[in-house]
Amino acid sequence: MEIDCTSLVLNVTSQATSGEDPSVNLFREYLRLRTVHPEPDYDAALRFLDRIAEELGLPMKKIEVCPGRVVSIMTWQGTNPALKSILLNSHTDVVPVYQEHWKYDAFAAVKDAEGNIYARGTQDMKCVTIQYIQAIRRLKAEGRECMRTIHLMFVPDEEVGGHKGMETFVKLPEFQKLNIGFALDEGKLTKNLTFEEQIKKWCKEAGEGITYEFAQKHMNQNLTSTDDSDPWWKTFSTTCKAMNMTLEKEIFPAATDSRFIRAVGLPAIGFSPMNRTPILLHDHNEYLNEQVFLKGIQVYENLVPALANVPALPCDT
Repeated sequence: MEIDCTSLVLNVTSQATSGEDPSVNLFREYLRLRTVHPEPDYDAALRFLDRIAEELGLPMKKIEVCPGRVVSIMTWQGTNPALKSILLNSHTDVVPVYQEHWKYDAFAAVKDAEGNIYARGTQDMKCVTIQYIQAIRRLKAEGRECMRTIHLMFVPDEEVGGHKGMETFVKLPEFQKLNIGFALDEGKLTKNLTFEEQIKKWCKEAGEGITYEFAQKHMNQNLTSTDDSDPWWKTFSTTCKAMNMTLEKEIFPAATDSRFIRAVGLPAIGFSPMNRTPILLHDHNEYLNEQVFLKGIQVYENLVPALANVPALPCDT
């Protein structure tokens, strides 16, 4: 007996998404795109993002930074485009999957009875991409306007070091034309500190024959201020506090594209509104609860306009 698998999958998908919040539906649709290494389907992501840009009525610019690697930029122009812009950065690729360790298909975006959505990229970082998009969608639907232009940038190959995507792009004239003043990206709030001396100390204490080497080492020490005197940080932190959010400034224990943004002298903060959630970035059975995801959209609904309406600063001239 032969089974029409295509029809079966379509029926399951239809049942799974009927009656749920449209934002969750869109999130699960994006999760099903197999933008997974070593052969990410970036064309599928580009088609998806093109559709979103059309829905939002926002222009989309695409820049091929090297063969097969396209940076896409969706732009919501501000009422004063001469001011420095706000960049909402996210990446479209996800890390490989070892399906035998997953309870569900890692690209089926199954939602269980508790509302937990299982899929590769739920935390890293397709949730943030859709949260950006849906926050902008809601703000536009309300007729809101912002002084500063907002760019939503979607980059490839962050999960393989960023060298084909972000690192190449920040060196191009097109990046300078974005006139960026401040950026949000994936991860936790970050400060750059030096750990090598501590590592040396640990190796010495461990005894003879213990050595280390860096698989990847970035020497730029550009800092993003988290001092209350900094207007970007003050706006970010006070907006979070107004939502009864407690911020903990931590070192993100991985590399993100923020390092390339900071390397060209721009402030960038890593932030993902995922509270009360086990950290499963790159892990098996990665999931995010739909209510946590939806709350994140509300967080960005407040953060994005707050940052995009920061009054003119010395850096704007």
